[in-house]
Amino acid sequence: MAVRLTDDARQYLALFEDVTGATGTDCLIDDTNDENRLLVVVASGQMGDAIGPGGRTVRQFEDRVDARVRLVEDADDPAEFVANALAPAAVYNVTVSENGDTVAYVEVAEEDRGVAIGSNGETIDAARTLANRHFAIDDVQLI
Repeated sequence: MAVRLTDDARQYLALFEDVTGATGTDCLIDDTNDENRLLVVVASGQMGDAIGPGGRTVRQFEDRVDARVRLVEDADDPAEFVANALAPAAVYNVTVSENGDTVAYVEVAEEDRGVAIGSNGETIDAARTLANRHFAIDDVQLI
């Protein structure tokens, strides 16, 4: 499924690639809260480059764009992509059901439910948005 990028998102991705050396495949600007946040999907296998030693590289990018950045590793498989979007929560299993709406049911470790949900629901909301954008998944639910 092809994603459409805004002009601003394209500029952020170009800067992301310049700063980190990693390839960004998607960028969403999330300004629903009072602070700006970018969701950047990183090409599969390049997450280490994007983060850098001790998180230094992604922090440099955050400083340049003056926004918090959430990185998600890309995947060709929808279940793997949803699991990546909920990282660092320990995801045991993802089942994508297509009975009517397409829903990803995610089994996470009980102690990581809060991590999967995130502060004010930011992590699960980002997973829902990206899963819909990349794989036409209508909802992501924790079980």
